[in-house]
Amino acid sequence: MATRILIADDDASVRQLLRRILEEHPGWQVCGEALNGRDAVAKAKQLAPDVVVMDLAMPQINGFEAGREISQSHSLHMLLLTVQEVSAELAREARKAGFRGAVSKGKGTEVIPGIEALLRGDVP
Repeated sequence: MATRILIADDDASVRQLLRRILEEHPGWQVCGEALNGRDAVAKAKQLAPDVVVMDLAMPQINGFEAGREISQSHSLHMLLLTVQEVSAELAREARKAGFRGAVSKGKGTEVIPGIEALLRGDVP
């Protein structure tokens, strides 16, 4: 059975790029896309993905707020994407919000290993 992934990012070009990259990985399927934090919360509930890859800076509610809401009602793997370098402080805040890891968008090569680490139970 495929690992179902929800992508949440307000930038359509980033969502398209992530979809292409993630669907090239054997055994992974993008089950949906969310355009903002509120949409991410609704789609996580509706689609019940295995993994959520979510941007930090989104309209309506940011990634931290959306992550907190999702993690209150669902037990799933969440990976935070950010344009910033991932500092120890940012990683700590992400964990408090329910994310199991965080990677920098600037290094698109970190997304696949980040999800693989989450699925193994490691922290990216």
